[in-house]
Amino acid sequence: MRLLRVRHVTTYRYSEPVKFGEHRMMFRPRESHDLRLLSTKLDILPRPSALRWLHDVFDNSVAIATFDEAASELRFDSTITLEHLETPLPDYALEIGAQTFPFRYSDDERPDLVGALARQYPSDDVGPWTERFLTSSGSPTTMSLLHSMTRGIKDEFVYLRRSEKGVQSPGETLRRRSGSCRDFAVLMMEAVRSLGIAARFVSGYIFMPDGKRRAAVGAGSTHAWMQAYLPGAGWVDFDPTNSIVGNRNLIRVAVAWDQRNALPLWGTFIGPASAFRSMHVEVSVIETAAGVR
Repeated sequence: MRLLRVRHVTTYRYSEPVKFGEHRMMFRPRESHDLRLLSTKLDILPRPSALRWLHDVFDNSVAIATFDEAASELRFDSTITLEHLETPLPDYALEIGAQTFPFRYSDDERPDLVGALARQYPSDDVGPWTERFLTSSGSPTTMSLLHSMTRGIKDEFVYLRRSEKGVQSPGETLRRRSGSCRDFAVLMMEAVRSLGIAARFVSGYIFMPDGKRRAAVGAGSTHAWMQAYLPGAGWVDFDPTNSIVGNRNLIRVAVAWDQRNALPLWGTFIGPASAFRSMHVEVSVIETAAGVR
């Protein structure tokens, strides 16, 4: 078990004072059997006139801020301390019927997985790329198939960090052979969905131990990956950007069928479009000693 401190600062700057519309934040990690929150702190400047919290349809924790004051800078500063329990070499006990691909979800599970099975980009032909990971003879194990796809994206594509919202379509990522962590997550989601495997998008943070930070991709900003639903194992994490299977170094914040519903921060401002100057995001995830929060 590790004790981690996550600090996430986003700063918007404008050339003149502007008013702000509603801003929605997904900064608070999802508590689970492998993650426990110890403390949270959220500072917003200028101070919002109101701040409320809710759980969305996926049970993500969402903070919603509204503002009365105009300003030329808007800053969100979130600090969270948590306990993170990981399995270094996860051995997932899939149900016998799901251990070999292809498999079928039970009639009890399928109605709850409709959104996770629906392709978001049906016109993008990911079939030829996806078929490369299927063995030519015999039936591959489900985990070996997903392992190979996770490694394949890491090995074949060039990571490019992008701070602007939105993602490339899977077809565009395949043509460019490059993309952000969000693009790679969406590509793998669409690929496994084309095979009939349920998948969902995950937004969060990644921790890189000292000595390995240069090898990590996605550190210093928010991170994204995907989960596949596997009978007997449940939702399993796959990070194609770093070729990680399981929750090693991954801190989940939000999940959704579509990445547009798992944005870390979304909002509007009222003023001339030319007033917007920049957005700067800085994320640090460090291991901390007990009692330091």
